[in-house]
Amino acid sequence: MSKIEIACFNSESAIIAFENEADRIELCDGLSEGGTTPDFEITKQLREKINIPIFVMIRPRGGDFTYSDEEFEQMKSDLIQLKSLNVDGFVFGILDEIDEIDVERNKILVELASPYPCTFHRAFDRAKDLENSLEKVIDCGFTTILTSGQKPNVSEGKENLKKLVELSNGRIEILVGGGLRSSNIEEIREFTKAGYFHSSAITDGGEFANATEIIFLKNK
Repeated sequence: MSKIEIACFNSESAIIAFENEADRIELCDGLSEGGTTPDFEITKQLREKINIPIFVMIRPRGGDFTYSDEEFEQMKSDLIQLKSLNVDGFVFGILDEIDEIDVERNKILVELASPYPCTFHRAFDRAKDLENSLEKVIDCGFTTILTSGQKPNVSEGKENLKKLVELSNGRIEILVGGGLRSSNIEEIREFTKAGYFHSSAITDGGEFANATEIIFLKNK
């Protein structure tokens, strides 16, 4: 069995993930943009219904991961607001103008989120230099990196994912995601030796997680 985080872009998917024994939910909005900060009220209602960990995305818009001062202020204020709901963690990632990990800004958000853990999301896959980026993310205080190994999907990135698991050496969790399905999770897990996996479990091109796919992901 694998540990599975389901990326949920709406309340319905979060309930489906919860009912089908996902280990954790990454809650976001903006499916077409690859995930943005979810609505406060929706998060509040879900927290009351769901007792598995909910990690909340902090991302003010789609597109790149280099933010203006105004956008960064919005990220801080969204995080503080959502933190009041007793969520279990946060998901974000900030790069600088040359697509390197913005250590200073990420650290500020990690400190604001404390004592809750933070995941550095797939902005990592846009960053330069696998090894150097890994060390910077660890230095910022993140507990997890969500990555497809700096490639478009986990199948193409499996060599790098394996390398990240080895290099991280237990200092940070490598959360494998990006094109992950029940059809390839076994192969990816065996090859990379990763312990935690991330999928939207959307199988029909729609917007809702598929219960059967979650069960298959868990039990492969």
